[in-house]
Amino acid sequence: MKINRDIADLRREYSIKPLHRTDLNPNPFVQFDTWFNEALLAEAMDANAMSIATVAPGGQPSIRTVLLKYYDEEGFVFYTNLDSRKANEISRNENVALLFYWHELHRQIKIQGKAERISTADNIRYFMRRPRDSQIGAWVSRQSSIISSRSVLENKFTEVKLKFAKGEIPLPSFWGGYRVIPDSIEFWQGRENRLHDRFMFTAGKSGWDLARLAP
Repeated sequence: MKINRDIADLRREYSIKPLHRTDLNPNPFVQFDTWFNEALLAEAMDANAMSIATVAPGGQPSIRTVLLKYYDEEGFVFYTNLDSRKANEISRNENVALLFYWHELHRQIKIQGKAERISTADNIRYFMRRPRDSQIGAWVSRQSSIISSRSVLENKFTEVKLKFAKGEIPLPSFWGGYRVIPDSIEFWQGRENRLHDRFMFTAGKSGWDLARLAP
């Protein structure tokens, strides 16, 4: 079967609202919080979903979607298996990029920065808040490894569930969180005729520098 599909005319116009420099808080973390709250109010699907790009030693980038679980003025925190591809790539190259996309608001936020491991105490605090079956799932999946079938996962899940049937489920040694400390944060608002509004905050010696970017 030969696939040859022209989708050049598949498009939509972005026309919800403009983004002016005066709309932006001078603190990009405050601005992020404002937009994140607006995404929640708009009932954006999985508002805390973000794509994270990492780079392999040979220079090949890879990208996947994870869930933001915490943020403050130090950075953006997510959790993962510490033996996963993303974790292995971060251990060799701490430079990463994040992307939030909220199509309900015609908005994106792009973040570039460095990822660092968070403390064991912080890992435990979050892990104990996860639903019990999600805690079991963290024990079951050796993320990014090759498996022969889904039944391998399901059988392992049953096994681990029986093992920890009584009492609390401990934090796996191979599971934890990363904080992405941003060097730049870009706010993107879709506009008509592809003339989008883009503003980038860049970390400087005395604070954050702000510039408008061409679309």
